[in-house]
Amino acid sequence: MCTALHAHGCFGRTLDLEYTYAEQVVATPRHFPLPMRHRPALTEHYAILGMATVAEGFPLYYDAVNECGLAMAGLNFPHSGRYVPAAEGDVASFELIPYVLGQCNNVAEAKAWLENVRVCDTPFSADFPPTRLHWMVADETRSLVVEATAQGLTVHDNPMGVMTNEPPFDLQIAYWESLSRLSPREPIPTPPRLGRGSGSLGLPGDFTSPSRLARAAFAAAYGETDGDAVGQFFHAMATVEVPRGCVRLTDGGRVISQYTSCMDLREKVYYYRTYGCQRIHGVRMAAEGEALRTYPLPETEDIKWEK
Repeated sequence: MCTALHAHGCFGRTLDLEYTYAEQVVATPRHFPLPMRHRPALTEHYAILGMATVAEGFPLYYDAVNECGLAMAGLNFPHSGRYVPAAEGDVASFELIPYVLGQCNNVAEAKAWLENVRVCDTPFSADFPPTRLHWMVADETRSLVVEATAQGLTVHDNPMGVMTNEPPFDLQIAYWESLSRLSPREPIPTPPRLGRGSGSLGLPGDFTSPSRLARAAFAAAYGETDGDAVGQFFHAMATVEVPRGCVRLTDGGRVISQYTSCMDLREKVYYYRTYGCQRIHGVRMAAEGEALRTYPLPETEDIKWEK
């Protein structure tokens, strides 16, 4: 369970899981070598900043932004995702985010490259087998969705700026288009006797992918920044965050929104908050250097006590 959103010049996502992989914010400078399994290593590339697990010195990015303002996130796609058997020239699924962000400076470049790539099933290691994902890519002005399925790799333009997990994105678009009330060109009437807030009457309240897509699209379509794009972005994402206990698994696990990210695509700042600490933290792009920089996530609430 995850939701990605592109709105107000920002891009980000929730990570909704019952566990963590000790993820942290990771800055990859331009000259940090990124080895690839079936292609030459990237020894020089754009600087990258985002959320990742570092394993064997390699940043396994969940979502990130590069120094040009191009961002990308991978969301769970467990039923429909399919990767091809590995061959020379392929890109492993865990390499896709650093490979795209390392070489492309906008969505147009990313789209041209992605339309000719094969995503293969090479695992990172025995501890990190390939996870079935699909990806959302965004710059300041537009976004797209990349899906590897049994039919091959497809790249979709994303006019609504939202993506969740299943079903495949063409069905997500069809569902969004059926919700005519989400069009920002139409007024939101207030039915008599229902009071304020009734313009969102009928929006689904559960945590399934279609319902989260509808709420995020509604918030993006009608939300107003009032000069605070980052703050408004986090408010929009709050409509899809999962509180502990609301999604219960048959094995006893409890899904929560482990973190919510917001990447300012103009300023190249990575903002985030975690389930345990709702205070917004920010990390600026670090383009120079030769080593990864890591920033552990806060786990406890940071409360400002008034005196």
